[in-house]
Amino acid sequence: MAVSHESSESYTRAGFGGRMGWGQRPALLIIDVCVAYWSPSSPLSLLGNPEAVTAPDSMRRLLASARKSGVPVVWSTVEYNHPDMADAGLFWHKSKSLDVWKEGDNRGLAAYLEGIEPAKGETVIVKKYASAFFGTTLASSLHLLDVDTLVICGVSTSGCVRATTLDAMQNGFRPMVVGAACGDRSPEIQRANLFDLDSKYADVVSEEEALQKLGSGWKTLQEGQR
Repeated sequence: MAVSHESSESYTRAGFGGRMGWGQRPALLIIDVCVAYWSPSSPLSLLGNPEAVTAPDSMRRLLASARKSGVPVVWSTVEYNHPDMADAGLFWHKSKSLDVWKEGDNRGLAAYLEGIEPAKGETVIVKKYASAFFGTTLASSLHLLDVDTLVICGVSTSGCVRATTLDAMQNGFRPMVVGAACGDRSPEIQRANLFDLDSKYADVVSEEEALQKLGSGWKTLQEGQR
C-alpha cells in the first residue's frame, strides 16, 4: 500500500490495496477550495493542522502543471440559495457551518483562494452535497471531455474528497488522490482517510508523481493515434 497505517498488514492479508494505475487522459479535479478552510475566523478552518496549511501550495503546483500541458481542469463549489437552507436537505441538520455557502452571506468565506481560481473555459460544477457527482453533471462533463483518470485534490479529505473519490471510481474514472494537496482537521483524520481510500477506492499518489503525469498531458495517447 502507498499509505502506511498500523492496520496495513491486516488490510493486505484481506486482499485490499491493489493499484488501479493511471489511464491516458487525466483531468485535474479541485474540490471546494475556498477561503472558509484557511481563515482563522471560519467555523471550517483547517489551520490547526499543519499538513492542511501547506495543501494550497501543492494545489497551485498541480494547477500550473495541468494548465501548462493542456490537461482539463474541473472545479467543484458549493452554493445554497434557499433562505432557510432547505436546499441543503438533511446535510444541514449535521452541519450548520454549511451556511458559509449561502447566497448573500457577507463573510466572504465562499470566495476562491488566491491563485486557486477557475480560468475562463474551465468546467465548474455547483453542488449541494458532499460528492461532486451527486445531483450534478460532473460524470457527463467528464465523459464529453473523454477523461479516464481524475487527479483529485481539495477539501476536506474525510468529507467531500472522500465522497467524490468513491463516486469517481463507481462512475468508471480512475481516482488518483494527491494526499499532499488535500486537507482535513487533524493529521490523524487525514492519514486514516488516505489509508482507507488507498486500500479500497483510489490510488493515493505523491505530488511528484501527479506533477509528472499531469506534465505529460495526453501526449502518449495522441502519439498512439498518429
